[in-house]
Amino acid sequence: MTKLDSLIAELCPDGVKQVQLKTIANIGTGSSDRINAIENGEYPFYVRSKTVFRSSRFLFDEEAIVIPGEGGIGDIFHYVVGKYDLHQRAYRINFDDGNVNTKYAYYYMATHFKNFILMKAVSATVTSIRKPMIEDFPIHVPPLEVQNEIVRILDNFTELTAELTAELTARKKQHNYYRDELLTFAEGEVEWKTLAEVALEFGRGKSRHRPRNDTRLYGGDIPFIQTGDIRNASHIITEFSQTYSDFGLNQSKLWSKGTLCITIAANIAETAILGFDSCFPDSVIGFIANPQKTTSDYVEYLLQSFKSKLQSKSTGSAQDNINLATFDSLRLPFPPLEEQARIVETLDKFDALTSDLSQGLPAEITARQKQCEYYRDKLLSFEGVSA
Repeated sequence: MTKLDSLIAELCPDGVKQVQLKTIANIGTGSSDRINAIENGEYPFYVRSKTVFRSSRFLFDEEAIVIPGEGGIGDIFHYVVGKYDLHQRAYRINFDDGNVNTKYAYYYMATHFKNFILMKAVSATVTSIRKPMIEDFPIHVPPLEVQNEIVRILDNFTELTAELTAELTARKKQHNYYRDELLTFAEGEVEWKTLAEVALEFGRGKSRHRPRNDTRLYGGDIPFIQTGDIRNASHIITEFSQTYSDFGLNQSKLWSKGTLCITIAANIAETAILGFDSCFPDSVIGFIANPQKTTSDYVEYLLQSFKSKLQSKSTGSAQDNINLATFDSLRLPFPPLEEQARIVETLDKFDALTSDLSQGLPAEITARQKQCEYYRDKLLSFEGVSA
């Protein structure tokens, strides 16, 4: 029997009480006076993502749980200790009676809150969280000794995952540094050419039909790659979320397996190589390498190295984008094919350690996260009784 089992058997022989959150917590929002706050040098943020802390002035100084009222509904929780700022559309949950471990409540809500919100929703899509929803959330509150032991166990899992994630981040930085070093050449050492000069084909995808949401375009057997598929791929595109019908294919263009895809809108200069024949829209450029001059693998590493330079050429419109002409003046280094192959082989080995989800740290992190979620759900499932 574990220490936790012993504590529950000793302290909760009749089950763990369940109460509504409003009976044990202070629930509120942050500042709504945006104009006056800015004039006073305060910058209350609007929580929409996991990047939360952006203010140099603070409205709260406490231990609390912070969640957004909109965006990432039921998915995003922040455990905060100390000073923080808050906008009116974000909620703060504070426990001040000494009988609730805030970190315990944080783990509990991360496990159960989303399902609770979805069950409360009138429609299938929840767009915002209202205070009564939070107030009515049912939470099991075992004795403090039990809460503390659960937090200790889950903190250990979280710490191990955080250490691996930090190591992976460091390896990615090392990979990028080494990649850039391998692709840096002395003046006159190699030829510098545009992509068009080393391609058999270099052009934008096609999607001529309007409107683009015409249902006749979709639902067939032809893969239709979009910018998000390229961003989410690791080197080779192996999955797709949309397909074209024959009608869709007839107004588009089918690119062959091995084509390097380059995004030029929304997600600037993301790259991946087609693992199958596919269509894609004009927000994507297709590059088919001339095998006597280069390979798609080498060019992809080149574009990763020059990514920030390409992104700096964005038009800065409402939706960032570049265009085919951007590449007219972009000259890239092309050593002999043997040297290109050596560089690709070296970088592929590094890439496997940082990006390949089937091996190395990424696989270990994924396994640890799943293990942590499993034990979190198991630890926070009680045979409860109402208060």
